[in-house]
Amino acid sequence: MKKEMEIIRTGLAAFGMSGQLFHAPFISTNPHFELTAIVEHSKNIAADYYPLARVVRTLDELLAMEDIDLVVVNTPDSTHYDYAKKALMAGKNVVVEKPITATLAQLDELIAIADERGLMLSAYQNRRYDSDFLTVKEVIAKGILGRLVEFESTFPRYRREINHASWKETGVQGGGLTYNLGSHLIDQAVQLFGIPDAIYSDTAILRDGGIVDDYFMIHFIRPSKMPELRVTLKSSYLMCESEPRFVLHGTDGSFVKYGLDPQEASLKEDILPVGSTWGEEDESIWGTLHTNKKGIDKIEKYPSCRGNYGLFYDDICQHLLHAHKLESDARNVRIVIDIIEKAYKGGIQQIGDK
Repeated sequence: MKKEMEIIRTGLAAFGMSGQLFHAPFISTNPHFELTAIVEHSKNIAADYYPLARVVRTLDELLAMEDIDLVVVNTPDSTHYDYAKKALMAGKNVVVEKPITATLAQLDELIAIADERGLMLSAYQNRRYDSDFLTVKEVIAKGILGRLVEFESTFPRYRREINHASWKETGVQGGGLTYNLGSHLIDQAVQLFGIPDAIYSDTAILRDGGIVDDYFMIHFIRPSKMPELRVTLKSSYLMCESEPRFVLHGTDGSFVKYGLDPQEASLKEDILPVGSTWGEEDESIWGTLHTNKKGIDKIEKYPSCRGNYGLFYDDICQHLLHAHKLESDARNVRIVIDIIEKAYKGGIQQIGDK
């Protein structure tokens, strides 16, 4: 790393929903971090929540602060490449919201700059720490379902009206559901099953007056860790009746999980991510485990693991302060961008080197 640190002085590049919910609460409650500065172009909301942080009006003003060790680029997708590059050139370690950049070429350039300057470049993939995903990992790791044969991951949303004020729906590069939620579902599938030989994909605009894709379906073909496994990823803005978040079928049974990780809802209620019960799911949305082993049929609720987005910043801390391997290294999401680029082409597409 560029310099020795005892505490990681951090600046947020924006204080919209992402900054307010997914970054500031976890930075401010981690004793190894200091929320030093926040960019807020015109409003003064940040000062009410974090009076000890300096509020600045531009990214340039933030990057000029010599005591900033880490910059979180949590701005609209189309700005990620330019802002991350400026932060790296200013000598800052950088966390960038998923999926970091719109193209592989942009990401490779950022990685090269970070390497040249001895800086960290990390991808914010917080849904690796969702309670439901951690539970699925546990079910698979324990081999409860026998040989896994089918995996479905669906993120249901219902937003019939087009929000023309949102950058996510204007057609700006990086917008659209496949970039937004797709980057999470793809990353989770790669974490579980490895890189596929190819994908089959379908993206579409289903809502009246839509500009960007609001539906996607992606099949993994021969994922490296389980080549015979059937993997389907799906999301849509027109799912008024929710489908299961996860469906797993194996030779010894099935696991079906409805509902979403509770952390975002808690953060929206201004509940800080502290205490032993943070990220715990209510028993009412625990998944259903249906097994049939040695002729014995059994149906039961399977306790959900506790989710914790704070583990992402623990990973950053261990890397910057103790030189541990970075689990959220930007290189680890390179394949996610490759798959997204190929998904927009549609049909069957070969995926890059494993």
